[in-house]
Amino acid sequence: MTITVNPFFAAKRDIRTPARQLLDQPRYAKLPRAPVNRSPVPRLTSLYHFDRAGEYGDRRYPGNCGGALIRDLLLYFDARSVFDPMAGSGTCRHVCDELAISCVSGDIQGGFDAADPSAIPADRFDFVWIHPPYWRQKLYAADARDLSRAPTLDAFLERYAAVICNCANALTRNGKLAVLMGDYCDRDAGFVSLVYHTKRLAFDAGLRQCCTDIIRFSHGASSSRKVYRSSFIPGLHDVCMVFERK
Repeated sequence: MTITVNPFFAAKRDIRTPARQLLDQPRYAKLPRAPVNRSPVPRLTSLYHFDRAGEYGDRRYPGNCGGALIRDLLLYFDARSVFDPMAGSGTCRHVCDELAISCVSGDIQGGFDAADPSAIPADRFDFVWIHPPYWRQKLYAADARDLSRAPTLDAFLERYAAVICNCANALTRNGKLAVLMGDYCDRDAGFVSLVYHTKRLAFDAGLRQCCTDIIRFSHGASSSRKVYRSSFIPGLHDVCMVFERK
């Protein structure tokens, strides 16, 4: 499997060449060889590259991610009942429909609040998928309960903790909770490590991590097509963490 990455180190850089021209030049890096094992999804490793979004969800939707990772996780964990409380454009449901897996979904756009414990059934699903909005990085819904509209980071984390607790309670005994989240810089708060906070909140909710972090390369991110005046180290990935009950 071959992936596109860093053009600055894949070839000798001429400092006179404009940065945009260098970035537009295709360069390739080889992924480490994965050990052979009995995984039902051999391509699912700690480095996840899949540059085709697939026919899942709507890529024009704010924060949409492709469904390939969801599909591979469902196959790997042999999911039979799925809960998607932050459905967005329906990516997870589309994957479940393709695999003939039962899926219950809801979204704040339709008035469903994943932070409300009364809205989420307990001990019912063997797989829960969430791809939460980030705090004020990109406003998602007009609803004031939307995580992206939290007035402070502390307020965001308080509601995010409620979401994770509700998802943990929705799991069956051997169920899995998969969370796709990333880190970023905020103009006021500085570096916001939501991956760290996700793990901290999950552990506080009585969960444990059941497999390696899955580093998902962010192909098609809207930020990659922008030109910035400031200097920073771009983030080109997010992280999928999978938890289970202790």
